[in-house]
Amino acid sequence: MNENDYRNAAEDIIKIVGKENIISITHCATRLRIIVKDKDSIDVKKLEKLALVKGTFFNAGQFQIILGTGIVNKVYEEIENLGINTLTKQEQDEVIKKQQTGIKRLMRVLGDIFIPIIPVIAATGLFLGLKGCVFNDNVLGVFGASTDVIPDYIVTLVNVLTETAFSFLPAIICWSAFKVFGGTPVIGMVLGLMLVSPILPNAYSVANPDSGVSAVMAFGKIPIVGCQGSVLTAIVTAFIGAKLEKKLRKIMPNALDLIMTPFVVMLVTFLVVILGVGPVMHIVELKLVSIVEFLVHLPFGIGGFIIGATYPLLVITGLHHTYTMIETSLLANTGFNPVITLCAMYGFANVGTCLAFFVKSKNTTVRQTSIGAMLSQLFGISEPVLFGIQLRYNLKPLLIMLCTSGLGAAALSILNIQSNSYGLAVLPSYLMYIYEGRQLLWYLIISIASVALCFTLTYMFGIPEEALAADEDVNEFSVSGEKTEEILENKTADEIKSPVSGKIIALEDVKDPTFSAKVLGDGFGIEPENGVIKSPVDGTVQLMYDTGHAVGLMSENGTEILIHIGIDTVDMNGTGFRAIAKNGQKVKCGDELVQVDLQKVKEAGKQTTVIVVITSGENVEIIKMGDVCDGDNVAKIK
Repeated sequence: MNENDYRNAAEDIIKIVGKENIISITHCATRLRIIVKDKDSIDVKKLEKLALVKGTFFNAGQFQIILGTGIVNKVYEEIENLGINTLTKQEQDEVIKKQQTGIKRLMRVLGDIFIPIIPVIAATGLFLGLKGCVFNDNVLGVFGASTDVIPDYIVTLVNVLTETAFSFLPAIICWSAFKVFGGTPVIGMVLGLMLVSPILPNAYSVANPDSGVSAVMAFGKIPIVGCQGSVLTAIVTAFIGAKLEKKLRKIMPNALDLIMTPFVVMLVTFLVVILGVGPVMHIVELKLVSIVEFLVHLPFGIGGFIIGATYPLLVITGLHHTYTMIETSLLANTGFNPVITLCAMYGFANVGTCLAFFVKSKNTTVRQTSIGAMLSQLFGISEPVLFGIQLRYNLKPLLIMLCTSGLGAAALSILNIQSNSYGLAVLPSYLMYIYEGRQLLWYLIISIASVALCFTLTYMFGIPEEALAADEDVNEFSVSGEKTEEILENKTADEIKSPVSGKIIALEDVKDPTFSAKVLGDGFGIEPENGVIKSPVDGTVQLMYDTGHAVGLMSENGTEILIHIGIDTVDMNGTGFRAIAKNGQKVKCGDELVQVDLQKVKEAGKQTTVIVVITSGENVEIIKMGDVCDGDNVAKIK
């Protein structure tokens, strides 16, 4: 392949995408990433017929063209020569952020804040679900036991597992949001801990009329309350604190910056939030209580629909804990609780959302997120669904879920279905209706109907294109445009050794859709135990990326191999990576190529999986799975 091939490919790509349609172009290890004005004007089928193009998809505001390691660099150089606006990946990411406005920008920010903490929330949801099932007198009664027989130390240990993440949720959110808004995360963590300090009156206790706990009044007028469960307050705190910190960093003398900037940020932000934002939220919560009490008693299911459709929005903002006051009052006076019944349908609707994304999406990451979020939702924790799916993509799945939740709640309201308890959701919630057969039967029917309706509507109308595009079928052609089988007919086999000690996993299990779908070729992944990456074959270093996150090799038999260290680690711009080998260097199997600080990769919120892909088109036979040491034979080239 000569320079003309790369130049022709660059010209063809620009012609099909449209020069006037292109805002800017950058690239990563394998793909061109193009910000375009109108993605629908691109003839994707024509583009994918080009000899060097192995696939396309649209994601994260960019039209991405898969070319493969080494090739993408040469095509990109030719694009630069054509006078197209090219940027670094970091610069292009900033352009994308600036382009997004209104709801899309808000959704991106919320996604950036919550995606890193979703695994912790989901795990806590499973703990809570197990606790709700096991620590239940109705369940234990089947075995002739009750919760009274459970030892105190077990109750204590279980409570630590189930309550810690949500007790300190504002601190976790502040930590993540500070990173997103450009502040120092540890300052955000401390501010978040201040919001839920045990010295302040607990928000949940203040909301419970039987607790005897009330707000502390500042200046005789301003109520001071902890911010337990208040998502919105935590985000506002992080926004104020991070913006203030960035301004102070610019004007604070260097000799004072280390101590005085955090001091001023924490002092000012805490006082503004606890004496300003917090009391406003407290007033909003009290107003909300009176509104809900009014809606519960509206006829014809009208109030049920409104409560069912709006309750998920209160969960997103953290205002939902105020319902505790209403539920407690209703249980004390009537022995029944219709409020939790009306609110419960959104959990079942969320299950339908997750199932629809899991069934229809071909994106491995989306499918894994969906099934994890669904497992958490089945036991009552909805944040992974709300922030990992509903707010991450577009408003359609959210609006479908809200309508489904409202319809289910309206039906329950008309049928006068009400629980005899509170605190249980989705699967465990059925335990609150076994006191009467009619109550349980209708609750079961409507809950299943809510799952089915939300699944159907989301499957038909709510799955965004970006959840489908990454794993589209592509033509299996080599870089020369010839069929792989014709090129490799008489090639001798290579043995591939593990480049690092760790655990071998199938390529399909790698949490990156481009690799797991084998768009770039067959191979395998490794969950590494250390950060020393070695050559898996005898050969030559064709391409060592400046960032050190990826290496292209050619074996002595002509097999092209890409070693990609971590997932989306190109975003780290080389931080934590140290390239040992150089372009053009001859290497033997076991020679060091790259040293990587795995802890820094984890701190950046990235997966550490090392991915080995045969980019010249050969099939791979994995001969060893599970734990391996570097240098072990793990695969053969067919």
